[in-house]
Amino acid sequence: MPQQLSLQQNLNTASSALDANQLALLHQATSSYSSLQLAWASGYLAAKSESGQMANLLPVAAPVTAKTLTILYASQTGNAKGVAKQVELNASAAGISVKLKNISDYKAKSLKSETHVLIIASTNGEGEAPDDAIEFHEFLLGKKAPKLPNLNYSVLALGDSSYEFFCQTGKDFDERLQALGAKQVAPRVDCDVDYDSDSESWTLSIVESLKDELTQKEAGIASVTSLGNVELVTAGAESVYSKQNPLNAEFIVSQKITGRDSAKDVRHIEIDLGESGLTYQVGDALGVYFENDSALVSELLTALNFTGDEQVNLKLNGEQQSLTIKDALSRDLEITQTAPAFIEFWANQSGDEKLLAIATDKNSAREFAGNHQIIDVVTLAAATELSAQTFVDALRKITPRLYSIASAQAEVEEEVHLTVGLVSYEYNNKTRFGGASHYLAQGLDESQSVRVFVEHNDNFRLPSDSNTPVIMVGPGTGVAPFRAFMQQREADEASGDNWMFFGDQTFTQDFLYQVEWQNYLKSGLLTRMDVAFSRDQAEKVYVQDRLKENASEVFAWLERGAHIYICGDANRMAKDVHQTLVDIIAEHGKLSTEQAEDYLKSLRSNKRYQKDVY
Repeated sequence: MPQQLSLQQNLNTASSALDANQLALLHQATSSYSSLQLAWASGYLAAKSESGQMANLLPVAAPVTAKTLTILYASQTGNAKGVAKQVELNASAAGISVKLKNISDYKAKSLKSETHVLIIASTNGEGEAPDDAIEFHEFLLGKKAPKLPNLNYSVLALGDSSYEFFCQTGKDFDERLQALGAKQVAPRVDCDVDYDSDSESWTLSIVESLKDELTQKEAGIASVTSLGNVELVTAGAESVYSKQNPLNAEFIVSQKITGRDSAKDVRHIEIDLGESGLTYQVGDALGVYFENDSALVSELLTALNFTGDEQVNLKLNGEQQSLTIKDALSRDLEITQTAPAFIEFWANQSGDEKLLAIATDKNSAREFAGNHQIIDVVTLAAATELSAQTFVDALRKITPRLYSIASAQAEVEEEVHLTVGLVSYEYNNKTRFGGASHYLAQGLDESQSVRVFVEHNDNFRLPSDSNTPVIMVGPGTGVAPFRAFMQQREADEASGDNWMFFGDQTFTQDFLYQVEWQNYLKSGLLTRMDVAFSRDQAEKVYVQDRLKENASEVFAWLERGAHIYICGDANRMAKDVHQTLVDIIAEHGKLSTEQAEDYLKSLRSNKRYQKDVY
């Protein structure tokens, strides 16, 4: 057998067979090849040298560049991002070249050069675009949006049917893209809070419909492209714990931090992550899976005339499982929140005229659902006999509740802290509780297990430069992430100024983490703190009033580069604070209202105005 040529002998042979220009071209063409591609090219050249014909191996036409599938996600709490990653994984596995981007990092004008785009978008509050999609939304719905006759797209919209403008952001994107001439590759799908099944079906449908068009067809290259994308998806995998695979962590503490005479029950919660390796950053949220109160489950079973032992089938973790209805109601099904769809279901089951009238009016159904738990609807009107399976099919699955993390790992290490307000109210002389808040406040004993995961929030981060001043506005439990901010700033030995605006009902009963804030003031880490206790005087005072009182200083801080953060109630507080900021900027910046709004938009674009509202 002849001895193999050395690398140098190969080069010498090549230089005698090829001229300098040909050798340079060969080197340039193969310099970026992977080992697999080089092996294929070697086989091709060997076969060509024997046949002397190129046509038998490659088409005469020039190589076709594979089209790219661009996936954009607009996420307020992380759900849309999670779905987008699953679409990316499936598309890449099918050999499709994929580009995944947060919509805030995408230039909307680039749409005119795209061929295939998928948008996964959540809706924030009452039909508003999530923070990271505001600019894209404004551009696309504005006059400057380009015509898009060459764009193929589809939209997956995430929302909550309890709100009037269900999936509105996704609907806006879909309708506007069609108006601009883009073509649907699949109809828009609107997902409720229990979105896993719908999103999975949409993903599989999209990948199946696009794989033939977007996968490279040339001999030997498709498999290489597919291999490369699969490696890209699996590289740098995040924590093994996720919404789909939560960590069983140890519950440590539930400590009431409001006074005996407070109208509120707010708890400081501590959970031990142990040696799980689960990490978080300040600004992140903790997802908590809860179990329904056993007394509420028993009350519901009795009202339905079920023993609790009836067998039902549920799709859990992607698989059909058989379990008792008692177990399903305890751990897997939502019974403390009611969806409008259940009002319609029970109205039809019972034939009750009042419920039927409510169900036929969407606004009435949403309002009624928001004020009644499942047990309240069931006991309002007797229904004809129904099976356990029919009943559970009408319920939504439990979705984990997200809580702003109130600690920094630099301070508490393997622990994670939360600030949780117990939701409770009276209905028909009975106390009703929120599912997750009651579970965390009163339903767990020390050392019991609780299922959790970290939901990263890149839209609520401290400045990268620790010299940057920050303004924090967090009334009530909105104080939580700012406790974490201060722990992190202390650990980083940050020199930037820190200004806290806190508000609640009374100074003596509701000043959450009062001693900690006083210590931060004493040490100098907290530059100043302004508080608003609404019920300590005849005229109610809120955090936005304290902002107004300090308007010139607030504007001066913004002018010297301060980042401003808002956390808490989205419906009233956040809107009132936003309007107050517009007024402050207009007055002290000598700007019109429109210019002041643009000033805030600029802050938001530069990550200097961030909100964590709910």
